[in-house]
Amino acid sequence: MNNETKKMLSVYATKIRMGIIESTHGAKAGHPGGSLSSADLFAYLYFNEMRVDPKNPKAEDRDRFVLSKGHCAPGLYSALALKGYFPVEDLPTLRHIDSYLQGHPNMNTVPGIDMSTGSLGQGISAAVGMAKGAKYLGKDINVYSLLGDGEIEEGQVWEAMMFAAQYELDNLCVFIDSNGLQIDGACEEVMSAEPIDEKLRAFGFEVMTINGNNFDELEKAFEAFHNTKGKPFGCIMKTVKGKGVSYMENAVDWHGKAPNDEEFEIAMAELRAKLAELEEA
Repeated sequence: MNNETKKMLSVYATKIRMGIIESTHGAKAGHPGGSLSSADLFAYLYFNEMRVDPKNPKAEDRDRFVLSKGHCAPGLYSALALKGYFPVEDLPTLRHIDSYLQGHPNMNTVPGIDMSTGSLGQGISAAVGMAKGAKYLGKDINVYSLLGDGEIEEGQVWEAMMFAAQYELDNLCVFIDSNGLQIDGACEEVMSAEPIDEKLRAFGFEVMTINGNNFDELEKAFEAFHNTKGKPFGCIMKTVKGKGVSYMENAVDWHGKAPNDEEFEIAMAELRAKLAELEEA
């Protein structure tokens, strides 16, 4: 990846992180930790990979993205707003009574949302159905989905994986955000899903493990996806939960709570400094 593209994506990822902090602070609720760990993927998807048009969000031949870990809606909303689906200024209305930005993605109210999600395990099942539908119709449509490493403790996830391999859905690209933490603590202590890579291979996937907070490695993953034929592609992203905000990084208690006013100012100061550094480079 050239330096100009990497800088562009880094700027978008930082702005996405700022939107995550602004929206969860405005809501006084939400899930910043896993949203922040996924921000680099959101930036890559919406600004370097997916064939989508915010002016025509329901275009039949668009690529699809399903946020299976739907509680990380603040990250997806922030990316969609930056892409132009709706005003960035609306992000702080997250979870407000009169807001269209609900706590989990709602395809009926938010432009750019391809599937309403939140009940863990169901998003990937919908994504698999979309990929199968595109194949059945002979459409050149790729379907991308993001799961959490806590989410894959759900049995329904593996039923979906089995289906994807059975029907050779090589238009399906599945990312697992492996940040090692879930709502109740470390994944390895609550219910370890390891070895995730071996499980995916056993279920018929082409598999790659990368640093999901590194754009060069994300680029390699997408290249591998496009070169994979006859089977679905799975990417295990090793990430830092709370990435980009010092006091949230690798801290399980930031899975599902919002920053207070003081914490908000600290986070935004760090992210503004990062943005200024990128823009001056």
